[in-house]
Amino acid sequence: MKVAVERTLSIYITCHPAFFDKLPTFWAVKSNLQVSRGLTTSRGPGTTYQFALSLAEQLFGESVAREVAELLLMRTDDDNATKKEFNNVEWSVGHHAPSVLIPIAHGSEEIEVVTVVDILRRAKANVIVASVEKSLEVLASQGTKIVADILVRDAQESAHDLIILPGGTAGAQRLSKSRILKKLLKEQNSAGRIYGAICSSLSILHKQGLLKDKRATAHPSILNKVKDEAINGAKVVIDGNLITSEGLATVTDFSLAIVGKLFGNGRARSVAEGLVFEYRK
Repeated sequence: MKVAVERTLSIYITCHPAFFDKLPTFWAVKSNLQVSRGLTTSRGPGTTYQFALSLAEQLFGESVAREVAELLLMRTDDDNATKKEFNNVEWSVGHHAPSVLIPIAHGSEEIEVVTVVDILRRAKANVIVASVEKSLEVLASQGTKIVADILVRDAQESAHDLIILPGGTAGAQRLSKSRILKKLLKEQNSAGRIYGAICSSLSILHKQGLLKDKRATAHPSILNKVKDEAINGAKVVIDGNLITSEGLATVTDFSLAIVGKLFGNGRARSVAEGLVFEYRK
């Protein structure tokens, strides 16, 4: 009788698979998200969007949560068109840890910056965040303060295996004004090294002629401006040494696609499992 009452009054919870066996068996629920008597729990980094949207729905209602999900480009259907690849080439960077440069500016999308940095560092890439502003501290699109590792002028001292431009309309505009970044991108393309853009930053590559004979994706509002290169219906598009993403909620797929190309599908799948995220090679 005591056990029955205890179970009736219990709050059901979920957590990361690595710690699941530490939960009381009558509380544990194997789901990505669990809402129970006012307590919301989730399994890990890969389920964060679901967790945050659940909180938004509880606080502001279903219509607000749905609107946010649409803004984040979250798909509600079973979408298999995660990644499309053209002109498949091996991304060979030798035996060293790949050097990845991520330039940021005031107005860059923090979701895209932090997610890419987190996932690539989990995969053991050498990720360098470079500010194109006069200071290391950057104010991202939603008011989050991000402190870069270096200023972009210091990024000229060495070559980088991959340069990734995060999105954010205001951030992309400020990135596009950096002469140093333009120079780095031009050199990256000339040397045949890898480069990529997320969301609105595709416009930077387009203006510099770095999308010539390439296929790419971006936020729907940007694709209208690059119709010749645009690929609709894919979260991530890879064309040779170029990788692009729609942005926001698709940036996890984008980051794991990079891990797969640089380190192989085995490591990408291992990182995805740690995130509690489904990896589709």
